[in-house]
Amino acid sequence: MISRFFIDRPIFAAVISIVVTLAGGVAMLGLPIAQFPEITPPLLQVVTSYPGANAETTANTVAAPVEQQINGVENMIYMQSNNSASGDMALNVYFDIGTDLDAVLPDFTNRVNLANPAMPEDVRRNGLTIKKASSNILMIVAINSDGTQDPNFVANYANINVVDDLKTLLRGASQISLLARLIMRCVSGSNRIAWQSWVLPSAIFRQAIQEQNAQFAAGKVGQAPTSYPVELTLPVSAKGRLTEPAEFEQIILRSNPDGSAVRLRDVARVELGIQGYDFYGLLNGKATSAILVYQQPDANALDVAEQIIARMEELAEGFPPGVSYSIPYNTTQFIEVSIEEVIHTFFEALALVVLVVFVFLQNWRATLIPCLAVPVSIIGTFIGMQLFGFSLNTLTLFGLVLAIGIVVDDAIVVIENTERNMHDLGLDAKEAARRAMDEVTGPIIATTLVVVAVFLPSALLSGITGQMFKQFAVTMAVSVVISSIVALTLSPALAALLLSPQKGQKEHSL
Repeated sequence: MISRFFIDRPIFAAVISIVVTLAGGVAMLGLPIAQFPEITPPLLQVVTSYPGANAETTANTVAAPVEQQINGVENMIYMQSNNSASGDMALNVYFDIGTDLDAVLPDFTNRVNLANPAMPEDVRRNGLTIKKASSNILMIVAINSDGTQDPNFVANYANINVVDDLKTLLRGASQISLLARLIMRCVSGSNRIAWQSWVLPSAIFRQAIQEQNAQFAAGKVGQAPTSYPVELTLPVSAKGRLTEPAEFEQIILRSNPDGSAVRLRDVARVELGIQGYDFYGLLNGKATSAILVYQQPDANALDVAEQIIARMEELAEGFPPGVSYSIPYNTTQFIEVSIEEVIHTFFEALALVVLVVFVFLQNWRATLIPCLAVPVSIIGTFIGMQLFGFSLNTLTLFGLVLAIGIVVDDAIVVIENTERNMHDLGLDAKEAARRAMDEVTGPIIATTLVVVAVFLPSALLSGITGQMFKQFAVTMAVSVVISSIVALTLSPALAALLLSPQKGQKEHSL
């Protein structure tokens, strides 16, 4: 039988277990870490803005055409659009759990592009942004001021120097966004007397700003062809886009017959302000610029958090006077505590199992075999977790803790039967191990199949509940299978090497 092969070749059996342990260790280092498994459907998000439109107009003219084109994309479950009163549109498209978004993205993008011709001109100018989205916020970074700096300045500084930097260098984050961005705002109707006198339609504002706030190529002086030779060609530099509120105030909206002009400053207030006031950040009652960080589904949450904290420490050294940062919300703190507690429980359970085995076997040599078999089975389980696309989370770690008491059973069966043959039949360790494996190989395989049959059906459940049970059940099943392999290879080989016949009846202390 297969166990006889490994009893005669203990080095080969040890090499197999070492390879399993090393492969499990490598797989463990590559596993993503999260508080809970990915139980929510993956989603793609389409984001755009229709300036000046209300929620109903945005839904009818922007969201509806996009929804019509996207409807029917492969593996889609449902879609949901959110249209705000400020003209912002966010369309969330949810897919079946386990769907590879990278495979769906090309077809999804093509469908969204088909809706472009039906979009209003302002929406086409802003563009439709497609991105992988996550509903779970990993961390919030707050850029604070002690009161010496204007909140608008802090928001603008955070957008230019912090958000862009994190987007460039950070790996594992699906989205990094500032809660309030700074833009040039034009509040029409601030001068009510002038507004009522001229009664300018809103389209005039948009058209005038677009025409007079543009970048043009001014050409060159002396560029060929010319009617006479030119020794020098000079490029002409034209003033670019407007940057200051005073420059925007000079935009001409209408020219009057008497030669006067209605300028933007006459009917509106121009200021550098926040893009929208629907959301704002407060920390300890003071205004703050909040940066939201979302984690990618396959990313290591702890690694992403460490990158953010390390980078923010570097950026903080160059902050202006009176500007600082803090992290008021960090989900990885709970993850770290949970993992730490599970690891403590893991070693406590392992120590308890070793103690119980030693108390009842009363033989340190026999106790050593389960102590070597358990780590191989537990660490080897990470290989299965990597193959099934699992993460290190509360459920999988809990499954490993419970698996400790199960994976040790097969090794104990091998040891007990080997010692019985040595004591009752007077056989040496190697022959006793051969005879023991002839007797228990079938039961070990049978019990493994029974245990697997108990756990695996729960992994076949669908939906969110199925995803929760799948993480736990597959972890247990994989650990039991590896335990049986170790019991058929390493345990009998170690029993033949380490166990020795006991002369006479051993008097136990218990």
